[in-house]
Amino acid sequence: MSRLRVGVLVSGRGSNLQALIEAGKDPMYPARVVMVCANRDCAALELAKKASISREVFRLANFPDRKARDLAMGNTLRMHDVELVVCAGYDAILERVFTRQFEGRILNIHPSLLPDFAGTMDAVAMALQAGVKETGCTVHLVTDDVDQGPILAQRRVEVRPDDTVESLRERIQAEEHTLLPVVVKRLAGQPLPLTL
Repeated sequence: MSRLRVGVLVSGRGSNLQALIEAGKDPMYPARVVMVCANRDCAALELAKKASISREVFRLANFPDRKARDLAMGNTLRMHDVELVVCAGYDAILERVFTRQFEGRILNIHPSLLPDFAGTMDAVAMALQAGVKETGCTVHLVTDDVDQGPILAQRRVEVRPDDTVESLRERIQAEEHTLLPVVVKRLAGQPLPLTL
């Protein structure tokens, strides 16, 4: 079985990366992570190292600008024959030079029910401040408009009266960790790129 080659972009702990790594341990799972790119040193890189996955850091300080950084990152992913890119807690907006290279083949997981609380890394805190009764997570295609790409899947999470940002984030992330591998599995059986 030919498995879909996945590149993952990370900036933090890497819990969604770990969910994809775990899914890939099943020989029947139709995708595997072959490259991890980060924009800074972070715990996710250690997860990649432990799983013997190629990894590289693309610090903005090492490039003339964001465009040059994203071009280099895209070239590295292409060298690893990456077919699908997953933004898993990646906290930088991708430049057009990157999104064009992988158009229709970039996923993002966002901790809200988009379009609610789009375009922010503080979606969980904003959901609490807004007093909504439910929030959740969304897997969507990445386009040049931040958090505006076509929605592929969502999971709902009840907001409890005693929730803190931490407790709500924990429950949302638990849903992310199951939803993301399901969406990647589904895409592995479809022709890529997806039409936007």
